[in-house]
Amino acid sequence: MNRLIDARLLLRAALAGVVLQFVLAAIAHFSPWVAAHLLVFGRMMCSATAGYLYGMMLGRSYALGAFGGAIAGGLCAVPAIALSVLAGDSEASMVSVGTGICILTGGVGGAFGQMAAIMRKLGL
Repeated sequence: MNRLIDARLLLRAALAGVVLQFVLAAIAHFSPWVAAHLLVFGRMMCSATAGYLYGMMLGRSYALGAFGGAIAGGLCAVPAIALSVLAGDSEASMVSVGTGICILTGGVGGAFGQMAAIMRKLGL
């Protein structure tokens, strides 16, 4: 049966992204410079990495990789952004805005992950 989302791969990618996001949130909590200059970009990179992992592991199509990558990117961002808001490092409006940004970058990461899967199949 051909499913739209592979839940097992999605869980793996989202779990990796959650770990990265929590590490970033902890670093930003104790380093004001990181919180001021790198937090949003770091969140985007963590979500893109989660999306990349999903797309690379799935390897079926660009659309499915981007779709699953967007879900993985959003799933890994929500708990970390909520943690940052509770710790006082981010504003409450960042939950919705940051999650939207992370969904977008997760989708882009998923498309690049599909490209990596194709390159791996070709032996490049």
